[in-house]
Amino acid sequence: MRIVLAEDSTLLREGLVRLLADEGHQVVAAVADADQLVTAVEQHHPDVVVTDVRMPPTNTDDGLRAALEIRRRWPNIAVLVLSQYVERRYAAKLLADRSEGVGYVLKDRVAQVEDFLDALDRIAAGATALDPEVVRQLMSASSHTDPLSRLTPRERDVLHHMAQGHTNAAIAGRLHVSQSAVEKHINTIFDKLDLSHVTGYSRRVLAILHYLGS
Repeated sequence: MRIVLAEDSTLLREGLVRLLADEGHQVVAAVADADQLVTAVEQHHPDVVVTDVRMPPTNTDDGLRAALEIRRRWPNIAVLVLSQYVERRYAAKLLADRSEGVGYVLKDRVAQVEDFLDALDRIAAGATALDPEVVRQLMSASSHTDPLSRLTPRERDVLHHMAQGHTNAAIAGRLHVSQSAVEKHINTIFDKLDLSHVTGYSRRVLAILHYLGS
C-alpha cells in the first residue's frame, strides 16, 4: 500500500520507513510536522496515513487535528494515529464521525512489529484498530458506570475485542468459542446498552463510543 508517514522523531520516522519498505509498502512521503502531513496527503493521495498525535508546529495535538482534517477531506484514506500515552478524548474524536478505516495505537506497539502491521492491514481494509491497552484503560475507566457495569466478564471480553476492530469470527478464535456464541454475546451487549432497536447507525460503533465518552 502507499503510505504517508508523519513523525517528528527522526530516528523513529526513519525506522518506520525502513520497516514499511521491508514489508513491501511504499512510503510516498515521510514528514516531520502536521502542516507538511496535510500537504503530502493532498499531493500523493495515499492509501494510508500514519501520524503521531503530538507534533510541530505547536507540539500539542497537531497530528490528531491533521488526521481529523484528512478524514474529513479524504474519507477514503485510512488513518493510523500513534500516541505515547492513552488519551481517551483523542480516541473518542477519531471515532466520533465514523470508525471505518481508523486506528489508535500506542507507540510501544510499533516495537511489536506483527501487531503494528496487523493494525495497519485492518484499517487499510476499512476496519477499526484500537490498541489493547487503550481498550483496557477505557473499559477500566467505565467499569463502575451504567449500563456498562451490567456486562458480564465474558461480554466485556467480547466488547474488548470488538473495540479493537476484530470480526466475530476473529473474536471467536481468540476466545476459543463458537461464532454463534460470540453473536449471542454481542446481541446481549446491545440489549444491555439499549442499542437493540437503533437503526441508521452501526450498533458496534455506538457500543464503543458509549464507553469512550463515559
